[in-house]
Parts: sequence; structure tokens; C-alpha cells
Amino acid sequence: MRWLFLLLLVLNVFYYVWHQQEAPLRAKDVTPLNLYRGSQQDIRLLSEASDGVRSRAGKSSDEDCLYVGGVVGQESVQALTRRLVESGVKFQPSQDGALGAGYWLRIAPESQRLLGDTQLQNLSKEFNELKHKIMLCEGVAPAE
Repeated sequence: MRWLFLLLLVLNVFYYVWHQQEAPLRAKDVTPLNLYRGSQQDIRLLSEASDGVRSRAGKSSDEDCLYVGGVVGQESVQALTRRLVESGVKFQPSQDGALGAGYWLRIAPESQRLLGDTQLQNLSKEFNELKHKIMLCEGVAPAE
């Protein structure tokens, strides 16, 4: 009888240790996110930056630039630049890779008023692959 009691006691201790190892761990204390946001508050994703500009449609800002392009062929690029020069629009080639494939032109802020919605639609009809985007002028990362 004594051996049976000792056997059950050892089995209970073994079961207790085994059960404690399977028990779920306590949740760790998580530091609030606002403590990490000291110098990194102004970091935005590209999609957030472009969505933010689109949500302000109709409200022009000094930091918003109009990009026209997406044309691929050299003949189309020359015809587009010729058409913009005839309209009196000042532009410069854009080297921003975030705009997508094709050739893109950044329209000068003083010339953006010359390209309204109707003018952009007319250009889109003339050049099939032509697109236009309004994005931040400074780019993604601030210049240091």
C-alpha cells in the first residue's frame, strides 16, 4: 500500500511539472506606440502620400506638383513636348522612378493653371497612353 501511495505521489508530481510546461505564457508588457514616435512622426508611405494628395483634390498647394506622361515611344514624347511648348506650358523631365513606366514630365507650378481638366482630357484623347498624377514635389524623403 505504501508503494502504491508513493507511485501515485510521483505520478502527480510528474503530471504537475508536465502541465506547468504546457501552460500559456503570460502576455508581455507592450510599450505604447506614442513613446516610439519622437523623431519619426513625419514618415509616410508612398501610397499614403499620394492618397493624401488625391483627397485634397481641387485644393492646390505649393507642395503639390502635376506630372504628365506615361508615354513610351520617342515619337509620342516629341509630339507631347511640342504640344506643351505650343500651349506655353513650362515643364522639365522627371527622374522619379515611383511614377511608373514611360516618360514623365513635371509641369512647373506656374504652368499648372494652363492645364485644366479639359486640356488634360484633350491631351489624353490625342495621346492614348497619356496619364497625369498630382504628387508631392519634394519626393518621398526630405532633402538633408
